[in-house]
Amino acid sequence: MPDANSLYGPLDPAPDAGWTQAPPRMGFFTDTSVCIGCKACEVACKEWNGVPDSGFDLLGMSYDNTGALTANSWRHVAFIEQPRPAGHRTAPFAGDPTGPATSPASAAVGAGTAPDTGTNPGLPPGRPEAAARMAAGPEFLGMPGAQPPGRGTGVQARTDFRWLMMSDVCKHCTHAACLDVCPTGSLFRTEFGTVVVQEDICNGCGYCISACPYGVIDQRKDDGRAWKCTLCYDRLGAGMTPACAQACPTESIQYGPLDELRERAAARVATLHERGVPEARLYGHDPTDGVGGDGAFFLLLDEPEVYGLPPDPVVTTRDLPKMWKRAGLAALAMAAATVAAFVGGSS
Repeated sequence: MPDANSLYGPLDPAPDAGWTQAPPRMGFFTDTSVCIGCKACEVACKEWNGVPDSGFDLLGMSYDNTGALTANSWRHVAFIEQPRPAGHRTAPFAGDPTGPATSPASAAVGAGTAPDTGTNPGLPPGRPEAAARMAAGPEFLGMPGAQPPGRGTGVQARTDFRWLMMSDVCKHCTHAACLDVCPTGSLFRTEFGTVVVQEDICNGCGYCISACPYGVIDQRKDDGRAWKCTLCYDRLGAGMTPACAQACPTESIQYGPLDELRERAAARVATLHERGVPEARLYGHDPTDGVGGDGAFFLLLDEPEVYGLPPDPVVTTRDLPKMWKRAGLAALAMAAATVAAFVGGSS
């Protein structure tokens, strides 16, 4: 039976696991508001950790060709396609310099209106259809066979397409149910507070898979063992940044001491709120939630369910002490009833 402290209540996971001189707890902060979906993190993770190729898989309903976290995908960049009302708010980064100023003609085209100059020297003569297309704005480039949401309803009611992108990963929970149920000790808590699978002593029982509240851990089909993100434990020991965070070109994935990351994340949310993004929120940052807070947490731009995340994750082994207690009481009651039956029958 694991230490009861690993099942509930606030704790510092590394000292609880027996590390007497543990360094600060390390983790990931993933800011989805600046994720561009390049999947550099997926590639870097595979290259450094020797994760097998997942193959080229078109899901048929998304540009996302990975689909989910698996034994062969320890980082997964999710593509969430959403229709959004056109002009529903001021652009969140409108105040940031992004390059040279836009010319009035380009701005008019981007807004879906042709410049009022009588003639357009940028178009070949005798091409009214080209002028009409320019006046209509950019052409929709969605999935094959798809139609742009709201097309034909007029400019006022037209809706645009929004991509929400999130690089998902193992959450390295404070209260890790996978640790509680592993019978071989294959899963262990590192001195950095992260959770790692030792594949050489994994017996493939699969208990950790059903215990994970996030559905992160997966078995590899060819050998049945469990695999997941290690937060590049070998790199951490050498003072290096995890491969995914090192490769991220926009610093969407940030690595560092967890306390510092939480402060940085709170400041980022406040900035987005000031810029007119009230839906920005943190997920997995709260040490008092059902898993004691995550070692890998996220800034989201919509509800967690939109990203395929549980809204209120709870460590699945939380009720084990009560369950064992009740089972013991039930066993005692049955034993007492059996003894009473025998004693009553003999008399």
